[in-house]
Amino acid sequence: MLKRVSIFFYGVVCYGIFFGTFLYALGFVGNFIVPVTMDGTPSMATGKALLIDVLLLGIFALQHSVMARPVFKRWLTRFIPEPAERSTYVLLSSLALIAMFFFWQPLGGIAWHIADPTARAVLYGLFAFGWLLVLVSTFLINHFDLFGLRQVWLQLRGKPYRALRFGTPGPYKLVRHPLYLGWLLAFWATPTMTGTHLLFAFMTTAYILVAIQLEERDLVDSLGEDYRRYRDRVPMIIPGPRRASQG
Repeated sequence: MLKRVSIFFYGVVCYGIFFGTFLYALGFVGNFIVPVTMDGTPSMATGKALLIDVLLLGIFALQHSVMARPVFKRWLTRFIPEPAERSTYVLLSSLALIAMFFFWQPLGGIAWHIADPTARAVLYGLFAFGWLLVLVSTFLINHFDLFGLRQVWLQLRGKPYRALRFGTPGPYKLVRHPLYLGWLLAFWATPTMTGTHLLFAFMTTAYILVAIQLEERDLVDSLGEDYRRYRDRVPMIIPGPRRASQG
């Protein structure tokens, strides 16, 4: 019983760290409230700052992608209890983001600046909508499973874990990856695009496009024909007309 309680407590702590990191990320990208934001005052040579930022983003992308692969999960669960695997992934993802917040180096420069009040309001609205879409999308596919709480709760109760059934609720009927669409809106919708922000938005977009390919490969492997038909019918990330199913 002590082991089950310990794993559950571990999962709750990992989730708490994630949720605090998520809230900090909102302020970090939006440049408000939190003490260190993306667009601070440059404090070192541009080349050195650029190298640090690229390395930080690369570390996060590598951790996020490698640990999400089924072969890595099987390897990891040789050393940690299987119910704690998702919580460990969430914890290390959060720590990678925290490191990025702490070591991030502003670059300076302005790619664009929009002064019109109406246009600024629209962009801030899209920024807020993006973050909301991210959060809502996680709940539609089971937020607590995605971030490890369901797994540790089931093991606490002594019940076996069962994978979620494939479904396409809400925005998943319009695009296959509304969560990633939300991130893109959150990262690109800004009335003032600095050089720092542009680097961040460009690299995270590149990562998202690669991550989608890896994720969909895993989904086809696990869900088979159901996901193939869904992929053939529904656009990837930009809403548009539904395509006729090919068989």
